[in-house]
Order: sequence, then structure tokens, then C-alpha cells
Amino acid sequence: MKRLTWFLLPLVLFLSLSVFLYKGLFSDPSERESVVLANTFPAFSLPDLMDESVIHTNDLFKGKMTLVNVWGVWCVTCAIELPYLTELSQQGYRFVGLYYDQDLDPDFGSKTINRVRAEVIETTSRFGNPFEFNIFDVYRDTSLDLGVTGAPETFLVDHDGVIRVHHLGDINERVWQSKFMPVINAIREETATGAMQ
Repeated sequence: MKRLTWFLLPLVLFLSLSVFLYKGLFSDPSERESVVLANTFPAFSLPDLMDESVIHTNDLFKGKMTLVNVWGVWCVTCAIELPYLTELSQQGYRFVGLYYDQDLDPDFGSKTINRVRAEVIETTSRFGNPFEFNIFDVYRDTSLDLGVTGAPETFLVDHDGVIRVHHLGDINERVWQSKFMPVINAIREETATGAMQ
């Protein structure tokens, strides 16, 4: 009996690992479950990227549907999505950037804040600027609270500050129409119904 157990154990382990890897092969990493969905956007108090004397808080969501886009100039995919996000902002959708820099340590290290600002201005001038403003997530605390794993990531936040969509990766026409527009339309209906009551 012991011999049979020692023979079957590696076989069972191999089959379990094979099933796990097979499932992973066909899964979409951008479709992972987000722990922040249907929760209020985490509390924050962060400076504006271009003017550190301006502090942004959750008040920015009051009464305004907002798309919070996590990005950085170091992110190639972010640059690719900027023209489309700019088109959307010109259609009246509100984008706020949650910016963090990979090369910046908490004390700004060898990279100055002025250099960061210059890089942001250069990138948005070149590819488009959809952002009403950029929040500077200096220590990445807010990104961690949101469960951000990279950039770009986008959060659709409703008028009450509740996260309704969390998307990993770039936003393009297909993603916008299939993932964001149904929720935006639902929010608009909820708002219209609430206004009539």
C-alpha cells in the first residue's frame, strides 16, 4: 500500500499543477477581481503635481463622475492611451491623473520635482492631455490602497465617490464601449431617477 501511495503522490501533484497552469494559460490578467469595486474611494490628501500648495482630497468626487487614471511618463502603454483619453475628455468625460514616478524616492532622490513636471508637460504636449489635473501620489500610498499593480489602471468613480469600474491596462474604443459605457449609462440612469424623486 505504501508503494502505491508513493507512486500516486507525484502523479496527483503533477496533474494538479497541470490543471492550474492550463487554467492560467487561458485566463485574462486584466479581468482579475478587484477588491475595491463597490467601495468608497480610499481616503487621501495628496498634492497637485504642478502645484504642491494645492491639496486634493475625496471632495473632488462630490457630484461628479470621475475617471481616475493611474499613469506615469515611464509607462509606454500610458503614452499609447493618452490620445484616446484626450478624445474622451473632449467629449465631456472627466479624467483625473493619479501620477507616480518610478525613479523618485520619497525625498525626490536624484530626480527633482521640477524635472518630473517637465517630463509630464513634454509627454502630455506630445500625446495629449486628458487630465483636469494630476494628483501626485508621492509615496504610492493611495495606489497601494487601490490595489494598483502597475500602470495604466483606471477607476470609474461615481458622484458619491464609489468605485464602479477598475480596469487594468489601456483604455481603447473596445474597452470603453464594452466595460465603461454600460456602467456610465447605469450611473446616469440612477442619477436621473434620484433627481426625479
